[in-house]
Parts: sequence; C-alpha cells; structure tokens
Amino acid sequence: MVCVDVVADNATQCAAWIERRGGQALGVTCDVTDEAQVQAMVTRVRDVYGRVDVLVNNAGILGGLGVLEMPLERWSRQIAVNLTGTFLCTKHVARCMVERGTRGSIIVIVSTAGHQGQAGNIAYATSKSGLLNFTRSAAMDLARHGIRVNSLTPTATDPDEGAERAVAWGRARPERRAGPLDFAKMVPMQKLPSPRHYARAAVFLASDDAEMVTGCDLRVDAGAVAKYWPWVPGA
Repeated sequence: MVCVDVVADNATQCAAWIERRGGQALGVTCDVTDEAQVQAMVTRVRDVYGRVDVLVNNAGILGGLGVLEMPLERWSRQIAVNLTGTFLCTKHVARCMVERGTRGSIIVIVSTAGHQGQAGNIAYATSKSGLLNFTRSAAMDLARHGIRVNSLTPTATDPDEGAERAVAWGRARPERRAGPLDFAKMVPMQKLPSPRHYARAAVFLASDDAEMVTGCDLRVDAGAVAKYWPWVPGA
C-alpha cells in the first residue's frame, strides 16, 4: 500500500501504522495539483511495486465560504486540489495501468455536499459535484482497458474512530468540536458513519466482487441524500 499526502509526516506515519499492523506500506509526499510531482509519485510506486492495481482519490480541502465572500485564490486552490488533483492522479495512474495491462479500479471520494446545494461552501460543493460526472466520464474512457472507475460518497462522520487513529499515530487526541447542528439526528439511521464504513465500501469497489460495477456512485451516508428534505428524523 502507498500512502500519499502533501504533508510528509502524514504519509510516513500512515505507512508506519500499517506496517505495525503487519502490512507493507510506503509513504510518499506529493502535491496532487503539481503534475510533475504526480508523475514522479506514480513512477516511484511503479518502480517499488511493479504496477498499480487500485487508486483512491481522497485528497481534498474541506470547508470554505459562500459565493459572495469566497476569494478567487481560495476558490482556485480548493478546485485545484479537489478536482484537478483527482484528474491528474487518475490520468497518470490509468496510464500506468494501461501500459502494464492492469485491469484496475479507480475510486473517487465525493461527498453528500456534491449531491445537494450547500450554503457557505461554494468551492467544496462545486468541486465534489464535478467529481460525480468526472467519475462517469473517466469510466467511459477507461472501460475498454478493463479499468473500472467509481465514486464513493461519505457524509458527516462520527469523529471517535478518527480520534483513536490520531492517538495510535502518536498525536494528541483531537477535541470534539461543538456545533449548532446534531448531524446524527438529521439522518434516517440516527447515527453517523465511521471511517471503517467507508473503508469497507472502498474495498468492495476495488475487489473482484465489483467486477461489473463502473461509473457508479456508492453512498455511505446513513440515508442522508435519499430522505425527503423536510423530514428531520430526530425531531
């Protein structure tokens, strides 16, 4: 497994955590908005492992501002990381797959914000909605090569598991943020997904069990997008 992050410590600590659990991992630093860095990252992975079987496009900048307040520089950076970074990683990993004859799987992490209009989050919501059709279009481009492309939609996430992971990495436990909304009461299942739920969905999309699945979006959102808008389940 290869752990890629723009922050070197994130990449190396993730890889070290996997190795402590008996796996093999490589930490690589890369800015996904820089095509030369993306090419170098893919080349290093190919040199170490011989090929790439699965790509998970998970780099992203969360949060932001509304359309009236958003500075162009901040908009451009968020679009570059969330949308262009996914394009660049998909492009160069797919080229590697085609060259090696690998019938691989590419997974794009979206968000419920990509399915619905969200106030005060214009660049994030726009980039994530763009990824939905990027996924479908890339799936059509790559189908003839036996490469499947699907997206996975998470939502507001229970923070406890992520906090435990931070501690396992040797970091301080993040403080639970207090906010005006109780997201768990707003979803039909009355509890929020944890990172393990997304991981299991990603493993399915990457596996041979999903060999006939491409161009699809798998939502792991406790029913958030499916519910009728006026219904607040916890009210």
